[in-house]
Amino acid sequence: MNQTQPIWIRDPLAILATGAERGVVIQDGKIVELVPHGGKPSTANVAFYDATGHVVLPGLINTHHHFYQTLTRALPAALDRELFPWLQALYPVWARLTPESLDLGFTVAMSELLLSGCTTTTDHHYVFPAGLEDAIDIEVAAAKRLGIRVLLTRGSMNLSQRDGGLPPDSVVQDEDTILADSERVVAKYHQRGEDAMVQIALAPCSPFSVTTSLMHATAELAERLDVRLHTHLAETEDENKFCEQMFRCRPLDYLEQCGWLNARTWLAHGIHFNPDEMKRLGKAKTTISHCACSNQLLASGCCPVCEMEEAGVSIGLGVDGSASNDGSNLMQEVRAAFLLQRARYGVGRVSHKDALRWATKGSAACVGRPELGEIAVGKAADLALFKLDELRFSGHGDPLAALVLCGAYRADRVMVGGNWAVIDGAIPSLDVADLIQRHNAAARAMRAG
Repeated sequence: MNQTQPIWIRDPLAILATGAERGVVIQDGKIVELVPHGGKPSTANVAFYDATGHVVLPGLINTHHHFYQTLTRALPAALDRELFPWLQALYPVWARLTPESLDLGFTVAMSELLLSGCTTTTDHHYVFPAGLEDAIDIEVAAAKRLGIRVLLTRGSMNLSQRDGGLPPDSVVQDEDTILADSERVVAKYHQRGEDAMVQIALAPCSPFSVTTSLMHATAELAERLDVRLHTHLAETEDENKFCEQMFRCRPLDYLEQCGWLNARTWLAHGIHFNPDEMKRLGKAKTTISHCACSNQLLASGCCPVCEMEEAGVSIGLGVDGSASNDGSNLMQEVRAAFLLQRARYGVGRVSHKDALRWATKGSAACVGRPELGEIAVGKAADLALFKLDELRFSGHGDPLAALVLCGAYRADRVMVGGNWAVIDGAIPSLDVADLIQRHNAAARAMRAG
């Protein structure tokens, strides 16, 4: 349960907030006070946590991932391939997922994210081979064990190779099964309100793995259930060609025809949009998850974030799957996004603060949670505290810049909803060595078939 006695996160080395030089006061899962330079809390009976050695950020928010892919990192058969042949190499391996291996994959991904300063994460799980019908249930249980805030998407694929799609028959489901389970998991797990720890969204995988009928039906179901929508879009030129051949239009046109171009939707990647399409996205309030590491590894291209933001599109960050990154570290993703976009746009248009903003306020817009991603009164008490006591930071001047430029990768403390989820760089009660051993064994078994 959240604490009732207020806690003052006192005198941080630096903090990503205005007017909070002496820290913030937390009570019942919320930020109740910012303490300015020279000030003291007006809140009575405060305890305190000494943050003099910490840089304090809003909890980072991961807007795109595939947790199960931690089991197929750096898979030899998939190395040095672009997206479509990469997927074709991996689908047969993913078809061997079991409930036990899936739980391990989920736990590894969320643990790695938490330790990197991530307090809220999405996951796009769309692979449901026989025996994995309860995949989302397994995922919810793992998230609750770890204490991380989640927006889990009930993904789907129903367009297999025999129908002209990319995935094999063994990993797809029929439309009725998908829609029925989508409604089930929303009814069972989706929480509403600013304190929500578990939410559900609906997420057909991509234009090349689902039918038009399913896209339409999912949009209608999301509207009826009042949940968000997510899918991959405009990730590669191959996807553009597929849509033009299959649907006689570009991906965004197809999305709009299916009833998806609205504020309920956030999209993964968004690399290959033209200027007119960016304006349409901005007008519709559809948001984009920028996945810098994955886009570089698969050589898919570079998301035009500055033009997107100028068109009114909110940009968040996503680590993407751990087989296309090949990690689940959101703080490293911040640095990767900063470097990629700095190289594209120059020093005058992209700073380290832009990259931090994408991972916080921008990502909060993607997940539809305005109470997250910012250190301000009334916002959720989701915080990531980093120390600068490693060799990599020695000699730094600006602590916030040092996090990004010097390559921070592990948080010392992480608070989710007023509760410490990471303490002294570790997740309480998690036996990491045992988890790694069992996860590695599951990965070897999948590779062996």
